Amino acid sequence: MLKLLGGLREFVKRQKVTIDGTVFRVHVTFTTVVLLACSIMVTATQYVGNPIQCIVDGLPTRPVNTYCWITSTFTMPDAFLREQGVGAAHPGVGPENGEPPKYYTYYQWVCFALFFQGMMCYFPKWIWDMQEGALMSTLVMGLQFGLGNEKEREKQKKILVHYMLTHIRKHTWYAAKYWMCEFMCLANIVLQIYWMNKFFAGEFITYGLRVIGMSTEHQDSRVDPMVFIFPRVTKCTFHKFGPSGSVQKHDSLCVLPLNIVNEKTYIFIWFWYLLLLVALVLMICHRVLIMYNATARKNALRYRHYRLISDDVAKAVTNKVSVGDWWVLYMLGKNLDPIIYREVVREIAKKADN
Repeated sequence: MLKLLGGLREFVKRQKVTIDGTVFRVHVTFTTVVLLACSIMVTATQYVGNPIQCIVDGLPTRPVNTYCWITSTFTMPDAFLREQGVGAAHPGVGPENGEPPKYYTYYQWVCFALFFQGMMCYFPKWIWDMQEGALMSTLVMGLQFGLGNEKEREKQKKILVHYMLTHIRKHTWYAAKYWMCEFMCLANIVLQIYWMNKFFAGEFITYGLRVIGMSTEHQDSRVDPMVFIFPRVTKCTFHKFGPSGSVQKHDSLCVLPLNIVNEKTYIFIWFWYLLLLVALVLMICHRVLIMYNATARKNALRYRHYRLISDDVAKAVTNKVSVGDWWVLYMLGKNLDPIIYREVVREIAKKADN
C-alpha cells in the first residue's frame, strides 16, 4: 500500500511553468490525491483485512461472513433511539417490531466511489492541459530565472514582447477556456455533494453539522451521528436447511470494522468539500469581477509585483489590451523573473496601441 501511495507523488510535483490558479490547482491536484489515497486505504482494508465479522450460533463463521458481505446487512431505525444495553444491544441493533429495516450495501462500493470522485476532480485539469496547448511554456522560454546569458535573455524578452504586441486581442478564447475549466471545478463539487447525499440515502448534507452538534451534547445521552451512515454493528439474516429439510432462519450480529475507516474518511471529505466550495465560489466571483471591471484588473496586475509595476503602467496596459491578453500577462507574472516581467509589461504599455 505504501508503494501505491508513493505513486501519487506524481500528481503533486511542482510545475515548471504555472498555467492555472491556486484554487484550481488545489481542486485538481490535492483533492485528487486525497481521494485516491483514501480509496487505496479503504481498498486495502476491504480486500486485505477483514471488512466484516459475524457472530452466529451453530454455523461456521467464514461462509456467514461472506454471505452477509456480498448481500447486505441491516439495522432497525427505531433501535438508534433506544437505550444501549437495555432496549438495544448496539445503536441500530435491536429486536424487530414490524418496522421496515434499513439495509446497507453502499459500504461495498466506497472504494470505487472514492476513485470515481478523484477522477472527476482531475477531469478539469485534463481538459485544460489539452486546451492550453503549452502556450505559457512557449512564452516563458526559461525566463523564470534572471541569471544566465544576458544577450540570450534580451533576445527572448524581445520575442515575448513582439508576440504580445502582434497578438493583441487574440487571447480571449484562451482565457475563456480556462475560466470554463474553473467553473467545471465548482460544478464538480456541487454535483459530488448532491451525488454523495443520494449515495448515502440523504444523510450526507447534514453529516458534518451533526458531528459538530454531537460535541455539545451530554456524553450519556448523545448518539454518534456517524453510525447512522456507517453503522459499526449490524444484523444479518442467514437461511439454511435443517435435518428434516425445513428452512431454518439464523440471525447474526455483524461487526463492520471497515466502517470505522469510512466514517473518518467522509467526515474529512465533508469539511474539505465545504472549504473548497467556499473557495471556488469566491474564485468565480473574482473572475466575474476582473472580467467586467478594469480597475480590478489593474489592481490584480500590480498585486503580483507591487513595488515593480507602477500604477500608471498597470493602468496603461489594462486599458490597451483585452481581458484575454490581460490574463496571459497576469499568468506570465507567476512565471517570469520579477525584473524581466517589469520590463516586459513596460514595453507592452509603451508600444501597444489603444
